[in-house]
Amino acid sequence: MSVRSRIATLYLLGFAVDLANMFIFNAALPALQRELDASVAQLAWVGTIYMLGLTVAIPVGSWLARRVGERRVFISSLLVVAAGGIGGGTATGIAALLAWRLVQGLGGGLLVPVGQSMAYRAYPPQDRAHLTAVVMTVALLVPALSPAIGGIAVDHLSWRWVFICIAPLAAAIAALTLVWAPTDRPSESRPALDIAGFLLSAITLFCLPLGLTLISQAGSAPHAAVALAVAIAAGAAYVHHALRSREPLLDLRLLSDPMLRTGSIIYLCVPGVFTGVNLVASLYLQNRLGLTATETGMLMLPWAGASFVAIMSTRRLFASQGPRPLFLAGIVVTSLGVLLLATPFAGLPMVRILSFAAMGFGASLCTSTAQTAAFTSVRTDRMAEASALWNINRQLSFSLGASMLGGLLGLLLAGSDNAGDPAPYRYCFVIAALLIVLPLPFVLRLQSGDGHA
Repeated sequence: MSVRSRIATLYLLGFAVDLANMFIFNAALPALQRELDASVAQLAWVGTIYMLGLTVAIPVGSWLARRVGERRVFISSLLVVAAGGIGGGTATGIAALLAWRLVQGLGGGLLVPVGQSMAYRAYPPQDRAHLTAVVMTVALLVPALSPAIGGIAVDHLSWRWVFICIAPLAAAIAALTLVWAPTDRPSESRPALDIAGFLLSAITLFCLPLGLTLISQAGSAPHAAVALAVAIAAGAAYVHHALRSREPLLDLRLLSDPMLRTGSIIYLCVPGVFTGVNLVASLYLQNRLGLTATETGMLMLPWAGASFVAIMSTRRLFASQGPRPLFLAGIVVTSLGVLLLATPFAGLPMVRILSFAAMGFGASLCTSTAQTAAFTSVRTDRMAEASALWNINRQLSFSLGASMLGGLLGLLLAGSDNAGDPAPYRYCFVIAALLIVLPLPFVLRLQSGDGHA
């Protein structure tokens, strides 16, 4: 196996561990509730606090990599994830479990962007479409399989093994990294930590998802407003600071690259909005159309199949067609798939299958194209900073989409006099379809040569 294939394998294994941490615990929630006497709100934080730790740690990864080397940061992050898994699995109360989930999130926030930077730097631009296809396949399979694996662990062992089983996997990947990853040297400049930038970015990235999460919880509107106000103020202060600093923690000037900028916007408006659509659709299909939870879950099968076709299509078409036509097709197909749910025909099984297949194909076409194109013109020495920006945007897109459409649905349902009225759900789908097409002006401004590998 070549050196670059080994580096890519290490990144993919680490990425899979991070994704498993996000999804594997879902099947354990009822057992957690019983054994730890946890409330529903506390259970919601099992996933949320991991995401908060993940998001806050991402900006520090590129700085640490320059200070001590990517290999050391990658190995250390895996060991932190392993420690968090063991701690979570041995927790005796919900507060301790949440604390260890935060530790896992901090480790994951260093793991993914540093590994991504290592992998994409190892491949020349013309070969990155192939790497992206494999990355997106992992991103498709792990969330689909993790809940089933977690369910088996809960039924035959204990909910604790859902967390503990992550530890040996992370430790094994760390050991493999010692053998496979070439020793790298820290940057000769050894930059000092941008303390002001770190504090402002940490406040922003912690308060923004926190505020969005609190919006959906009854009685938490004042707290949500405070958290969002602090996030906006700190975010504005960070932008001002970063544009004036010579070595900011997150260099926003990298977004001047048209593909990195356009890919980030597409991630917010396509897969980000889809997370919200999926939430609204789950409630609509069961509460209004009378589908069972199993029938609703089965709709992810055509979604996954179409997603796989899109990923393989990107791999073949990116080099010859470039990103622009792939973006256009993905945006239009995704939007049409969402609009199908807003029609009265959504009650027909084949229409629902077609809708989810269209959303899976369109969203995956956009994300796989964006992931490939975003790093084609980034200089090798700036790959770590670009990866940090990319991963922060990716995490925020999922929070924004679900919180925005979930909150909108709550407002529309509260204002509806008829409990069985499907209109609030349909309005959400129409608004989501409009949000998905927002990146079109940015895509149309791309030149024919932009983003070609």
